[in-house]
Amino acid sequence: MDDIARSLMLLLVLLNPFLVVIYLVDVVEKLDAAQFRRVLLRAGLISAGVFCAFALLGDAIFSQLVNAEFASFQIFGGVVFLLIGLQFVFRGPHAIEMLRGDAQHLAGAIAMPVLIGPGTISASVLIGKRHSALSACLVVALAVLVCVLLLVALKQLHDRVRPRSEALVQRYIEVAGRITALVVGTVSIDMIMRGVETWSAKF
Repeated sequence: MDDIARSLMLLLVLLNPFLVVIYLVDVVEKLDAAQFRRVLLRAGLISAGVFCAFALLGDAIFSQLVNAEFASFQIFGGVVFLLIGLQFVFRGPHAIEMLRGDAQHLAGAIAMPVLIGPGTISASVLIGKRHSALSACLVVALAVLVCVLLLVALKQLHDRVRPRSEALVQRYIEVAGRITALVVGTVSIDMIMRGVETWSAKF
């Protein structure tokens, strides 16, 4: 039971809904509560399915199906998140323009790369190694469910607070977005370096 709790917390920390809500600030402001829940539910189902696949198949997806090293995924994922982090630094939390548009097109954009990333995929592989297939899938599904519920709660909090203190909310989002950019950039460089280190060890 302790192992399951640790695995659950590992994935939840990496999903980090308090950080994700900054990524989704455009969506939070644009959609009403019902639309936000529907889009988030679809994104959660997509993410849970991907995480379960990696928990069950692990490194075999890269080594056999994709015929590539996981280090390559780390490097590419690091580059993607580095670009996102740089946009946050120069343009603020409204930098992720791909999340704008009609609600039916947002689920995939929220799932990847906001929820599905090198960190969460690596955690899913680790969870699959720690537990049986059923337990691993349950842990993954529960972590995604908790993340989605927290994001819905944060959306409700935002909608209640914003009419009374819009300037304060906007200032918080702006500051939090810049801080998030520093964290994202740092993690991105770390991912790239880990991937390069893994590759260099082969020579």
